[in-house]
Amino acid sequence: MFKLNIFLMLVLIICALGVVTSQHTARKLFMALENEKEIERKFDVEWGRLQLEQSTLIMHGRIERIAREHLNMLVPAAADIQIVSISTAENQSSFKDPVKRD
Repeated sequence: MFKLNIFLMLVLIICALGVVTSQHTARKLFMALENEKEIERKFDVEWGRLQLEQSTLIMHGRIERIAREHLNMLVPAAADIQIVSISTAENQSSFKDPVKRD
């Protein structure tokens, strides 16, 4: 009977150590999860800032201003603008391909 009590006491101690170890591991994993969630929140904020910056950089007026000031480009007059469709360009093309492809 004494040996059985000692055996059961050892089993109880081993189980208690297992519970403590698993709780400690769970707490460490929970802390790591919270840290990763914080990093995710920071990335979401940065993503929002980048989207706002991108929308600012691609505004039509800004692009036109940069083209005019830095590249000395001008908007052509309405008489100088020609609209060409793909089918029209293919039919009226004067360029003949010297290499025949089969």
